[in-house]
Amino acid sequence: MTQEKLKLDFEVLSDLGNQVARGFGLVFQVPAKLAEMYRGFGIDLAKFNADRSGELPVPGTFVLDREGVIRYRFVSADYTQRSEPADVVDALRALRLAGSETGKGGK
Repeated sequence: MTQEKLKLDFEVLSDLGNQVARGFGLVFQVPAKLAEMYRGFGIDLAKFNADRSGELPVPGTFVLDREGVIRYRFVSADYTQRSEPADVVDALRALRLAGSETGKGGK
């Protein structure tokens, strides 16, 4: 979805059902009172998430190498905090450089 929409030449994970986030330990159960407060603000988690799990993921940015090893990560329980784009670009450049040195370079 995002990959096609933005015409990106790298893979972007869409984690419907939070399966990957759960594997990283990034999913939490929204307390009933908080879910009720969200609904008061017009936010229906069940509709937004397309399930009734009542779960939300903690936002995270990860860069993995071709073997699936995490080479960069940024995770914050404060959803207003996000990784710096320059840090992600630096991590990607480091992967490209490492790949070119081993003969496994990407695009």
